[in-house]
Amino acid sequence: MKRSLPDSLLREGHPDHALLALLAAEITRRSGGPAALAQRFPAMLRQCIDDVIMTPKTGRRAYEELEKTEKTYIGTRVEIELRAMLDLPKGRLDTLILGRDVDIKNTMGNNWMIPTEAVDQPCILVAADEARACCYLGLIVARPEYLTAGQNKDAKKSLAAGGFAHILWLLRDHPYPANFWRNLAPEVVARIFAGKSGNQRMANLFREVQDRRVTRDVVAAVARQQDFMRRIRSDQGRGSRDLLAREGILLLCGHYDADLIKSLGLPHCGPSDFISHRPRAGNAVELAAEHGFLLGSAEREEAPNLPGF
Repeated sequence: MKRSLPDSLLREGHPDHALLALLAAEITRRSGGPAALAQRFPAMLRQCIDDVIMTPKTGRRAYEELEKTEKTYIGTRVEIELRAMLDLPKGRLDTLILGRDVDIKNTMGNNWMIPTEAVDQPCILVAADEARACCYLGLIVARPEYLTAGQNKDAKKSLAAGGFAHILWLLRDHPYPANFWRNLAPEVVARIFAGKSGNQRMANLFREVQDRRVTRDVVAAVARQQDFMRRIRSDQGRGSRDLLAREGILLLCGHYDADLIKSLGLPHCGPSDFISHRPRAGNAVELAAEHGFLLGSAEREEAPNLPGF
């Protein structure tokens, strides 16, 4: 998305304000409130993109590596998932909100393509900026004067430069989960997935990627197994925790090891996140031991079975 966006003109007195304010309030209500929208929407968008990139199966690590048809499908997937997240029905356009037909447009670039049937209709505008890990969610009435004069071969038009000022933003330049694989070197990704078993791949992951939060979705993708959480636990000396402990590497869980993660000065991890760390200073090793981690061995009282993960 463009780095510099104009201030929105959507306020009382603007011809589109009343309608878009109503639609925005309904979207926010259906998402569970402003805080829930700010959390659920970015996660949904990240999942839509990652499910098409399919790093574990394809070895691809970025949106730019997708085929043209796959990039197009992301827009369809976002439309479907957004309707599901907000529990909205299909309409003559992409959805119905408060009885109004609304189109849903997604872009991974700098602009949206507006079809002829959406002109003069309200549109939900979705955008993801993979390079900066930012996302956008806005509303606009796609009036002809907001659109470019030129059109593509499908008669679709883009927003004109001045059209961006007529967007009512729900989320603008909002952080969303970065593509975990994007900034990993190809050789690192290859080493992670070279493991023949789930335990080996999991150990490779946390051996290669240390001091960085790893989400549950990444763990599932690497494990490639139904009971993927078993790979993350001690398992009678065979689990990833055991393998890494013998090498002097801690594998910590945001739910059970939050105090130790904080004490070691590691990045914050949510309850479903994980992080690995190799203590170097003596006091860090002692701190780990106080929390039950005996590095250099696999002897550690196993954490509970991580319910709800």
